[in-house]
Amino acid sequence: MDSLFKGLIFDYGGTLDSNGQHWASVIQDAYQKSGIYIETPLYQEAYIYAERKMATEPSILSDYAFKRVLELKIATQFEFLENKGTKIDKGKIFLISQLADDLARYYVQKSESFLKALYGSIPMVIVSNFYGNLQAVLRDFNIDQYFDTVIESAVVGLRKPDSGIFQLGIDFLKQPAEQILVVGDSYHKDILPAKRCGCQTMWIKGAVWGDEAGLEDESAADFIVSDFKKASDLITRLTH
Repeated sequence: MDSLFKGLIFDYGGTLDSNGQHWASVIQDAYQKSGIYIETPLYQEAYIYAERKMATEPSILSDYAFKRVLELKIATQFEFLENKGTKIDKGKIFLISQLADDLARYYVQKSESFLKALYGSIPMVIVSNFYGNLQAVLRDFNIDQYFDTVIESAVVGLRKPDSGIFQLGIDFLKQPAEQILVVGDSYHKDILPAKRCGCQTMWIKGAVWGDEAGLEDESAADFIVSDFKKASDLITRLTH
């Protein structure tokens, strides 16, 4: 059977490294495992604060591995929580970051066997909102060799949900958009903008977070799966 697709575009964070779980939930779970319990609304505020600050006040160098990113992210969350009157043991930053990094490594290792099996049979691209160090993260996790290019928001100056960042991936692949499958965990940041570009879409609908909750219209997703294992099985069938 001829492949239904001529190219694949993957989101990175929440897709390849956490099995469809939003990183806000992953880190909150690591807080709890380390003995820190923050009410979810306050934690969500802290998470959003850290994401915005790290996007607008770049503090991550291009060679930073993922654990270093997590340490900075969690320290920035602690900054917000302390400003809100919540006292936290700063020594927990390293424990929380290690727990989260271990989980990412576990899921990336699961993703690698799938990527390795597809490698060479279909071009694969990453389109990601990241901090300028994604190449270093991919090298650290030993999966950089599987992607024909990496299009990263901090590098190209476009950020999801701007569909222009997906158009860069389409342009690189040099294939009709309808023959490209975009795979991501965020309906608003991956599926909708990719569909606006004319791509086919596969939504890894894990535990929803923030504005992903309570969606009534999921029509932009051509395929919906619950985790990356199901996504990889389906992609394998669709591309062989």
